Amino acid sequence: MTLWELSEPVSRLRGVGGATARDLANLGIKAILDLLLFVPRTYEDRRTPASFGDALQHLTASDSARVNTRARVVDHSYIGGRSGKRTLKVQLIDGSGRNASLLCFGRNFLASKLPPGAEIRLFGHFQHRYGELQASGFEFEHVDAPGGAFDRILPVYPLSGSLTQGGVRRLTETALAHYGSHLVSTLPAPSRTEGWTTSAALHSLHFPEQVADAESARKALAFEEFLLLQLRIVREALIRRETTRSKTPLPVERRRTLARALPFSLTDDQERAVEEIHSDLESSQPMHRLLQGDVGSGKTLVALLSAVACIEGGYQVALMAPTELLARQHADNAARMLEPAGIRTAFLTGSLKRSMRTPLLAALAAGEVDLAVGTHALFTAEVTFRNLKLAIIDEQQRFGVLQRAALQAKGPETDLLITTATPIPRTLALGLFGDVDISTIRTMPPGRKPVVTHLARAGNEAKVYERVRAEIARGNRAYFVYPLIEEGVTEGIKNATAMRDMLAGEVFPEARIGLVHSRIPEEEKEATMAAFSRGDFDILVATSVVEVGVDVASATCMVIEHAERFGLSALHQLRGRVGRSHLQSYCFLLYSEELTDAGKERMRVMHRTNDGFEIAEEDLRIRGPGNVVGTRQSGFVRLHIADLAGDFALLQSARHAAERVLADDRGLLQPAHQPLRAALGAFSERVIEG
Repeated sequence: MTLWELSEPVSRLRGVGGATARDLANLGIKAILDLLLFVPRTYEDRRTPASFGDALQHLTASDSARVNTRARVVDHSYIGGRSGKRTLKVQLIDGSGRNASLLCFGRNFLASKLPPGAEIRLFGHFQHRYGELQASGFEFEHVDAPGGAFDRILPVYPLSGSLTQGGVRRLTETALAHYGSHLVSTLPAPSRTEGWTTSAALHSLHFPEQVADAESARKALAFEEFLLLQLRIVREALIRRETTRSKTPLPVERRRTLARALPFSLTDDQERAVEEIHSDLESSQPMHRLLQGDVGSGKTLVALLSAVACIEGGYQVALMAPTELLARQHADNAARMLEPAGIRTAFLTGSLKRSMRTPLLAALAAGEVDLAVGTHALFTAEVTFRNLKLAIIDEQQRFGVLQRAALQAKGPETDLLITTATPIPRTLALGLFGDVDISTIRTMPPGRKPVVTHLARAGNEAKVYERVRAEIARGNRAYFVYPLIEEGVTEGIKNATAMRDMLAGEVFPEARIGLVHSRIPEEEKEATMAAFSRGDFDILVATSVVEVGVDVASATCMVIEHAERFGLSALHQLRGRVGRSHLQSYCFLLYSEELTDAGKERMRVMHRTNDGFEIAEEDLRIRGPGNVVGTRQSGFVRLHIADLAGDFALLQSARHAAERVLADDRGLLQPAHQPLRAALGAFSERVIEG
C-alpha cells in the first residue's frame, strides 16, 4: 500500500478516544495519513546536556535558557492561596550544584510522581525569577525509565485542546511503527529525491537523526505530493489538447452593436481580450483561458460581451460567482445590458424557492434561457442545459478544481473562461491550472481617478471620521470595514456589530448606517446592499464580505480599521470598492501600533501604489503563492507537506517530471509506475476531490 491509499481513521490508534480525536480534528488530523504528514513546527535537540549552572551563565533578566540535565528532587512546597488553589513547587538540584524549581500549575498530581529523592531527566526553558531558576513548562522522565524523550532530536508540534507534545509524539511513533514502516514507495527509485523511500522520509520528518535530515525528508515528501498534483493537472491538459471539434464560426454583429451602445469605449486591453476569447470560442479545441485584471478594470464586461457571440450562435452560457451577493449583481447587470437586445437571462442560487426553481430548471433544460447566472448551485446534478457552450467562472480562486470541472461537464466540449482580480504570474498559473491561455487587462476605464490612500495610526480615528463626514455632506457614501463580526477572544479588536452602534450613536448620529456580515440572512443582506446602492444609507459597516464585487458609484470613502489584520490582496480588493466613478475617492487604513515587519510592509505597499499587478507581486514575495492564489482558502487542494511559498522550485521540477512520465509511450502503465498510479487515484480522490 502507498502512503496516499492509507485511509484508516486516526481513532484506530490506541489511546485515541473521543476527546483526543476531536482535538486532533481541530488540527486537521482525521486519518492516520494526516498524522503521518503532520509537519512539526520545530525540533528540540536533546542530545547536548545543559545544567542549571550553564543556564545561569547564559541568562539575562528577561531571557530564558534551555536546560537538559539529570537532577534530584530535593523537596516539595506549595505557593498561592487557599489549599484548593495552591500550586505545587518542586525543588531540584543537579550535578552543577545549582538549585532550580518546577512550578506545576494545574499539575499538583506530580507530587506523587516527583517524590523527594527521585532522580529524573529534565528538559525545559528556565527563567531567573524571585532569586531562583524557575520553569513552568518542562518534560521529565525517571532515570531508570525506558528511554524515549532524551538523547535524541524530538519534534515540536502545533497543539490543540488538551493535547501534549508527549502525547502527539507517542501517537506519531505508533503510526510510524504500525503503518508508516510498511508503505510501498510511491516513486520508482530513480525518481526519488536524494534516494528517500517514503517510509524513511516519514520517519526522518518526525524523528530525524540530524536536524538537516528533517528538511531533506520534508522536501522528498513535498516533491511526491507535487508530482501527484502535476500528474493530475498535466493529464487533464493532455486530454484537452487531444480533444478536437469542428471549428464553429460565431456571429459578432450583436456583440459589436452592444459594445457601440455602451456610454464609453472599451479600452485597448478589453478589445484585445474580447478578440482572444472569441478566437478560442471558434477554434477546434475547447477554450481554457484565464482573464485577469485589476479591480474595476472591466473583466465582467469582457466576459458578457464574449457570451453574446455564443448566444447569437444559438448556444447557452453559464456565469458562476462565489457569493450570492456578487452573483445577484452580475445577474442585474447582465439583465440591464442584455435583455433589451432580446437575450434571456436567469438567476439561480441554492436559496431559490422550489416554486421558482422548478420552472427555471425546466427552462434551462429546454434552452429557453440564454444566460444563467448563479452560485455553486449551477453545477449541482439537477441542473441541465440544452446546449451549454461557455462556462464563465468569476473569481476563480474561490472555487475548487472539481467544482469548475462539474460546471464545464454540463455541456459537450464546453469552453472555460476563468477570471480573477488577483493577478497570477504565468509560471504559477501553469503550475496550478495546467495549460492555460492568459488574457490581461491592465488599463482602467477612462475617467477613473486613482484612489488616494491615507495611513492612520490607531488613536487618530477622529481625523478620519471628520474626512468621512465631509464626504457624506457632499452626498457621497462610505464603507467601514472591520475584521470581526462581533466581540471575539482577541481583546482590543473592534468588531462590525459594536462599531455600527458606536458610529450611529456617537460619531455620526445624523447619518443613516447599515450593517452587513456573513451571518446575516441572504435576503436581509441583499436588501441592505440595495438600500446602500440607492442612497438610503450613508454608511455601510461591514466585514470583508464586501471584498468582492460590490459596486456603488457614489461610494467615495473606504475606512478599514485594524488594517494590519488583512492581507494585501484583501486590502486592495476592499479599496477597489471605491473609485468606481469619476468622483475622487479615498481609502483610510487604520493600523495598530503593534505592527509586525510584514504588517508595516503591507501598509507601505498600499500607500505607494494602486497597481494591482504590482501589489500581487509584493503579496507573492511577502506571503507566498499559496495565499496569493487562494489555494489554502479555496479548497483547490489541501496540500499536507508541500508549501507553494517555499517549495515553488519543487513544484516546477514536479511539473517537468510529470510531463516526462506522461510523454512516455506507456506512461503510467509501466510496471515501475504501478505504485504511482495507485497513489494518484487515491490522491485525486482524497486531496483534490475530497
